[in-house]
Amino acid sequence: MEYLILLIPFLLAIYLGKVIIPYIMLITYKKRLFDPVDARKLHQSIIPRLGGVAFVPIQCVLLAITVIIVYKINFVNLNIHTNDVFPMFIMLICGMVMLYIIGIADDLIGVSYKWKFVAQIMVACLFPLGGLWINDLYGILFLVDLPAWVGMPLTVFAVVLIINAINLIDGLDGLCSGLVAVGCLVLGGLFAYYEAWIHALLAFITTGILISFFYYNVFGQSKRRRRIFMGDTGSMTLGYTMAFLTISFAMHNDHIKPFSEGAIVVAFSTLIVPVFDVIRVIIVRWFNKQPLFKADRSHIHHKLLRSGISHKSAMLSIVGLSLFFCIFNVIMVQYISNNVVVLLDLLLWISFTLIFNFVVKQKKVKLAKKEIVEVPNNKTNLVEKKVSLPLVNKYNY
Repeated sequence: MEYLILLIPFLLAIYLGKVIIPYIMLITYKKRLFDPVDARKLHQSIIPRLGGVAFVPIQCVLLAITVIIVYKINFVNLNIHTNDVFPMFIMLICGMVMLYIIGIADDLIGVSYKWKFVAQIMVACLFPLGGLWINDLYGILFLVDLPAWVGMPLTVFAVVLIINAINLIDGLDGLCSGLVAVGCLVLGGLFAYYEAWIHALLAFITTGILISFFYYNVFGQSKRRRRIFMGDTGSMTLGYTMAFLTISFAMHNDHIKPFSEGAIVVAFSTLIVPVFDVIRVIIVRWFNKQPLFKADRSHIHHKLLRSGISHKSAMLSIVGLSLFFCIFNVIMVQYISNNVVVLLDLLLWISFTLIFNFVVKQKKVKLAKKEIVEVPNNKTNLVEKKVSLPLVNKYNY
């Protein structure tokens, strides 16, 4: 019976997303609310970007209704310590509403990144206020218990980092929704395994709405007005949701779930790809003396596109990489120490980055060679040159 409280809301989330998102698309086309086309964007046609408006209402409504029904009918014992868990969820909903408003404003009229950063810090502070914070590192860097004066600021930093990592990875159709769906599916399954039903419920509801959005984002036809982006409204609230689920799983609190030795490594394995990518981009910009927060085309999905593969192949490759890290860490924490697993994650990520840097450079060399094609009379083939030059400029490394 416990699994019904996960399955039914999950299916309802898929259905509600399928119903609501087309109405959002209709409104955006009537009001001409489109994502701007510029040199940094990968799309070359007008596409609405308010798909994320559907996320928070569906998440909050289904979560609240399901919990109330379960409590009233009492056909499933959720084993929830109300005094500990409910304040965390109340603070989660407050933070999601704040980010939801900021995200809509940013998608409609634009909001300075400074104000968004301030809002992110404010909502991050709500987690420690509700009793949710990183209080144990499980032996990473040989640290175990963390005092509140260390764990709470670390939690605020982690939440802001996760929100921005999820926001910045949203540069390819289906990438952000695919990564978050995989993360929520993994964490939801783990929460269900440990009988943390309310956390599992949030994870599966989020996965359900993302399945509907993924369809319209990836397979929708822009010419038929069936395609939409999630915008900052969606990416920031999804990042906040992932931060909540990740820190909840990592927190040493028996009222959430039983203790497990590799909890923090398993929890943050769902965020390795977006977080490591953001850290890599910031380090590269810092060494090159470039603005740290200036948008560019140096993220992992841009690298994959410059290697010559298609948009969908790039998206599936990155989502598959994230799933690999999740499965790898879930298995490895059972046999080796957390420090070794983290080191292996770093080595695998660095190896992956170096390999694709090499592939991109080789592709660049091949494109450059096409600029000058010698014909038998030692004259330049101008037709070949006209075809190749735009490709080099488009994927300038």
